[in-house]
Amino acid sequence: MPPSDETAPFAQSAYQVRLDWGTAGLTRLAPADVVVVVDVLRFSTTVSDRVAAGERVPLDDAAHAVSINGAAVARAAAEHGVPLVLLGCLRNARAVAETVLTEQSRLGRRLGVTVLAAGELTSRDAGAPLRFTVEDLLGAGAIVDALSECGIDHTSPEAAAAQESFRSLRRALGHLLTASGSGQELLARGRREEVEAAAVLDATDAVPVLRDGVLVRYP
Repeated sequence: MPPSDETAPFAQSAYQVRLDWGTAGLTRLAPADVVVVVDVLRFSTTVSDRVAAGERVPLDDAAHAVSINGAAVARAAAEHGVPLVLLGCLRNARAVAETVLTEQSRLGRRLGVTVLAAGELTSRDAGAPLRFTVEDLLGAGAIVDALSECGIDHTSPEAAAAQESFRSLRRALGHLLTASGSGQELLARGRREEVEAAAVLDATDAVPVLRDGVLVRYP
């Protein structure tokens, strides 16, 4: 869906790599060939590890068992007709960038890439306000940085700011995730190992792609 006249200044349409937050961000941005959904704690990370283990993960099941918000963003992208919907996180940032590069080479043209940080809904209501999450900012920045290293580097100011946040803080990923609000919430539930694992950069080359309502390993 093209941005309306009211949102056109925020469409980032002059740039190849764009960044915004949640489903609202999807509607603000110019149409893209690829959308990367970043929900580090826990949707993107958990599903990436599951497809790495050979699983096929139905989106509805993942929404129920893992995260309603990340799943909602992925579903919205598919409903908007985005040709390629990927899940990205810190653990597969480079693999996501290499996947985009592979698709760009296959199609023989420059692809528009939207990186959508999922954030966190403040309640289970899909229409609830979105809370900023440091882990998704860093995960999105890691993916933008990896894209840049692959030569896909015409980034919007929003994407560049996330990239520089990641670059300057990459040595502290473990601390930042465990100390973040989302991390503290999971630690209180006894999930420290899960949070620590989510902070490991480029631990897997598995990239989930959404096909017919199911998340599978690319290609």
